Amino acid sequence: MRGSGSEVRGVPRTPPGQDIMNVTCEKCGANFRLSDEVLLTEGTRFRCSKCRHVFGLYPPEFQSEFQSEFQSESQENPAPVFEIIENNNCPLYEKGDEFQLSGNVFLRPHNKVPCLILVKDLRKILAGYQRSESETVFTCSGCKGIIRFRDKLAGMKKYDNYTDALVDLLSRFSIFDGLDPENIREIVSFLRVDRFAEGDFILKKGDAGKNLFIIISGRVDVLNDDGMSIASMGRGEVFGEMSLFSGLPVGASIKVREDTAVLRIHTDHLRKVLDKFQSLQMNFIHLLIQRTAEINLARCEEFASGITGKLSEMPPADLFQAFNMGQKTGVLTLKLPRTAAYLSFREGKLINVRYSTKSGKEAFFELLKQKEGRFKYLSGLPPEDMEASEIGDFMQLLIEGLTRIDEDDRQFLRTVVPTLI
Repeated sequence: MRGSGSEVRGVPRTPPGQDIMNVTCEKCGANFRLSDEVLLTEGTRFRCSKCRHVFGLYPPEFQSEFQSEFQSESQENPAPVFEIIENNNCPLYEKGDEFQLSGNVFLRPHNKVPCLILVKDLRKILAGYQRSESETVFTCSGCKGIIRFRDKLAGMKKYDNYTDALVDLLSRFSIFDGLDPENIREIVSFLRVDRFAEGDFILKKGDAGKNLFIIISGRVDVLNDDGMSIASMGRGEVFGEMSLFSGLPVGASIKVREDTAVLRIHTDHLRKVLDKFQSLQMNFIHLLIQRTAEINLARCEEFASGITGKLSEMPPADLFQAFNMGQKTGVLTLKLPRTAAYLSFREGKLINVRYSTKSGKEAFFELLKQKEGRFKYLSGLPPEDMEASEIGDFMQLLIEGLTRIDEDDRQFLRTVVPTLI
């Protein structure tokens, strides 16, 4: 938390996201219990009832979001955090991913495998790296694809107050293109902050559309009717606009992939700022056109692939055999009642199987027993699966799995019908 001028800092002592938080005046130590709903995005000023000092409180996630701007003197030159700004067919990472090399530890993007080529490149870069005032862009040496990345802390501005830092952050987001800082400063007063943990739902299909959301940190997945991810969004991206402008219920669920902070603006306030700023209107028109095109393209691709369906209509044994005989290379996702399962095929050979806590052959045998759920296939495999050995001869695995099912059925019958031989 940061105050400015004659202000002193207020320090929340309870985890962010609680309805009630404890706040301490740093001058006299008096404690207050406040609802976190009173915190405005641009900060809120309070007066201590005991010593009459005025101090400012700000939403917690922005303290971490701007920690590089508000760091102490001992942290004036933090280790580089690299951000991918361009992706040309990289098989592992995507635009917006961030990574860091600290000693011998490679801090990779969430839920993604490390790239040894990139680690070697970073070692060479950091060996003689000197941070400059201007942005320096690096290019990986590449494998099947190439990425370009930058040190996101290089040339970082220093701010006199929190609001200036927030205005500068939002000015980098495409939805605010064409607005000058003073325009954005007006909009900031209408924004509120929400925080979500991994696995939370921000929106669910069928909800009434009441707010527009702007991601400031973290990542979310867009889920289809089967609960499968059809797209992901990260920092600077916007969602919730389709239902706001159409008046229809939310059309897709939004689930948090990693801890996420968003800015939220209510539809009533959004209409006010759209009426006032013509360039913001145009940005939203372009966004709606783009989203409509993306939805239509996704529907066309899903329809054209023809590889989606229900296990009740095509049992697992028949489904897996079809991929083996068709010599498919890709990942088959099964959305089951309690969890999801993943099978990797390379030219029809079974390479990897993951289901609940099981993997390999045992996971495959368990999946053969499933009767309810949906499946979806996407072509292409990550590099490690392209090089991996097959689990075993597919037909032998299939026969063994079906035999186990028959034995389980016979054992069950022996239990309920003791005279069965």
